[in-house]
Amino acid sequence: MTAFPSRPTPTRLPTVQTGPEPRGSVRSRITAEISARTLRQISAVLPPERAWGLWASRQIVANIMNTFGPRMAGTVVEPVDETLPDGRRVVGEWVRAAGVAGVGDTGSAIYFLHGSGYALCSPRTHRRLTSWLSALTALPVFCIDYRLAPRHRFPTAADDTHAGWDWLRTVCALPPQRIVVAGDSAGGHLAVDLLLHNPTTPRPAALVLFSPLIDLTFTLARDQEQLRRDPAIRAADAARLVQLYCGDADPTHPRLTHLLAAAATPLPRTLIQAGGAEMLVADARHLAASINAGGGECELQIWPDQVHVFQALPRLTPEAAAAMRHAAGFITDSLEATRCSE
Repeated sequence: MTAFPSRPTPTRLPTVQTGPEPRGSVRSRITAEISARTLRQISAVLPPERAWGLWASRQIVANIMNTFGPRMAGTVVEPVDETLPDGRRVVGEWVRAAGVAGVGDTGSAIYFLHGSGYALCSPRTHRRLTSWLSALTALPVFCIDYRLAPRHRFPTAADDTHAGWDWLRTVCALPPQRIVVAGDSAGGHLAVDLLLHNPTTPRPAALVLFSPLIDLTFTLARDQEQLRRDPAIRAADAARLVQLYCGDADPTHPRLTHLLAAAATPLPRTLIQAGGAEMLVADARHLAASINAGGGECELQIWPDQVHVFQALPRLTPEAAAAMRHAAGFITDSLEATRCSE
């Protein structure tokens, strides 16, 4: 993997981890163990196909994100509900940490695609994370409120993501090279869809992906599960959740499989962070290898003993702060690089 030496690397692991994994902090290992004894067991008995099971899952995830997420005092939230000239609706919110100027003053922004298994979360559940990202980068963050499964199936979420991107470029008049696309979990799948499946889409300055979901069949995750169990959820249970979005769609559909080898141009420079304890670490490795093989630059960080999207849980794991600082530095460097090339 390619590292960018101009930024300081985390103190607990090398920027590109190629050898045996060091251990995570005691707090993070305790968190993973508690999660394995509670959240993993609960997710196994909540049927996502049933309305009550999906509702309960949404409440659990929202409470975890709110309870253990970063503080957001002084954060400004501006709802967005607009319609593009072609009739597509864009719903979401601008999030600005205390003291951060609006997009008209900064001239740059982060486009955030939240995770959810395509069925659980929203900009509200991720507001603490987007506020923290705004504080660390001094940039406004636009989080798209894409429609969720099972009411809205494939490719609704991906199409909503494209609409948000077009709105930022046209209505907000943001040049693509002044935008960084970031996302977690299913948001990673949406980010790749945005760039891979619209050949006319201009490239953003960079991608920043936390625990990206790439293989919607969960074959990679199941293989990883044989090596180490995910402390949050079983691969089979996660697959049932994502199936609410995929529905009857052909699993080999290009917008589900994301074959980067067929891409006309490489993805922009990319940072991928994943937890060493999660099953989607296999997806992270696969995506990083595919980006580099396709001629792109991808920095892969595997943080030992960390759970899925640990960056959103700084009150549980101290590694979250170091990971987010590195991600913020990557964003700043990427925007500066595009500014110098203009």
